[in-house]
Amino acid sequence: MTGTPVLASCVVSTCLFFCASAANALSQNITALFRPDPSKPQQNAFINTTPNSGYCQEHPPQCGSSMFSIRLPLTFTSSRPIQANHGDPRQGAMFEMPANWRISQVTHTGTGETAFVEVRWSGFGSRHELPTSVVDLVGGGVGVITAHDRLWNGRAWVYASAPCQYSGVGYYTTRNFQFFWRTPREGACAKRANYLVPSMRYSYLDFAYELRTPNPLRMSSGQYTGSITYSVGPGRDIDMGDVMVGSDSVVTLNFKLDVEHTLKVDLPPGGNRVELVPQEGWQAWLNSGQKPTRLFRDQRFHISTSSRFKMMLECQYVSGNTCAISAAGSGHAVPVNVSVTLPDGLTDAAGQSINRRRLWRDGSGTELFQPGSYIDRRLGGLHFEVAQNSVEQMLDSGATSYAGNVTVIWDSEV
Repeated sequence: MTGTPVLASCVVSTCLFFCASAANALSQNITALFRPDPSKPQQNAFINTTPNSGYCQEHPPQCGSSMFSIRLPLTFTSSRPIQANHGDPRQGAMFEMPANWRISQVTHTGTGETAFVEVRWSGFGSRHELPTSVVDLVGGGVGVITAHDRLWNGRAWVYASAPCQYSGVGYYTTRNFQFFWRTPREGACAKRANYLVPSMRYSYLDFAYELRTPNPLRMSSGQYTGSITYSVGPGRDIDMGDVMVGSDSVVTLNFKLDVEHTLKVDLPPGGNRVELVPQEGWQAWLNSGQKPTRLFRDQRFHISTSSRFKMMLECQYVSGNTCAISAAGSGHAVPVNVSVTLPDGLTDAAGQSINRRRLWRDGSGTELFQPGSYIDRRLGGLHFEVAQNSVEQMLDSGATSYAGNVTVIWDSEV
């Protein structure tokens, strides 16, 4: 981001300084969701559902739609005074964050399938608290913002030290400065004190992060969980130099990725065209005049679903509560019986399996099918049949062909 930094003065109550023990651990959930959108078939990515806190919650325009932040109750307190003009950056206000991409494995809670998430810290911030007025620390006689500029080499804290970059927003009081810096790459960012700082405290740790999530189309429906742990302390993942001591020694991010596949049915190539034929073929009729007992065709399909659904018919030609096929020219029509067989794991509202269940135009008898668990490309079948009495009518009509469109509907809006 470019532009003029925004500085604002406000009244913030100061906290008492204390010595913190670095023996505890913090954890934070990171959640993301994939739910297919039929209107956007190419948008196959997770959406970050983790609520923002801290910087991006307070300053949404600075973050936009691609940057997220979380405020951790992780504090740092100086273990000794920060000396004026210290030569070693580690002896003052120094920050090094896990800005490089790191990988975490996530595992499906039911099947044990695995995938990988990548995360990096793209920024961090806090509020540093001084024991007395910054004006007094630099000798008095200047305004508050001038005193903040003079206390630290490189001006006030809104101006980040390389390789960090400023965010554009900073807030200050006589004793505090709230800041946020971006981290385009990993490296130590430091402020050198120009005057003695008897003590200092960071009252929280904000961090912004970026996620790279796996391809959800290659993942089963359900929840995937995993974690990544960062150590806190000198020379560790979250390194605040040698003077500032953290209240916790470990920060763990717990990932929870939810995959919610919607209803999906796949027909084989050419499966949308169904030709009804006698079980024994047409030769018996052509050779001896023996009428077929029925015309039928079974059409296989694969179904993937994690949701309840209902089924019904739509028809080009109607015969009562079912569809029909019609002879071109004469308009003579006969009904077509359509039924469905669903794979194991899919039952009706009474818990019964679905084997050649009749489909009707009004959906009666097929108002609710539900999975006991996620069904992933399991084999089912559609069954089309013209009964014997209708076949006899077709043969007696003198027509050479019958045709019609039958639409089978799987509807997840139950």
